[in-house]
Amino acid sequence: MATPANLPHPTRADLDLPSVLFALSDPERLDIVRQLRSGPLDMADCSLRVPDMPKSTKSHLMKVLREAGVIRNEANGRGRRLTLRSEDLEARFPGLLPAILDAPVQ
Repeated sequence: MATPANLPHPTRADLDLPSVLFALSDPERLDIVRQLRSGPLDMADCSLRVPDMPKSTKSHLMKVLREAGVIRNEANGRGRRLTLRSEDLEARFPGLLPAILDAPVQ
């Protein structure tokens, strides 16, 4: 059972292409993934395009990414540590993540 400190994440085998594409279709979520490409970040350190976005909206963005299997969201002290699941995504959908992340930002 998942607790606030131990959120559920899909296994590599359970990653679903429509869910991953949906998660990456939102500009805010895509921007978060681009930030995580450089390495793990504390959730508090992820910057958003809309800086005064409600905390609940930011949490929802992270939830969509986590449930699709794009990121890992794990307890880190009193905060949360976000990690891009690039190896899992590459194994399941070769070339997808670089193709999306390297596309020009509009």
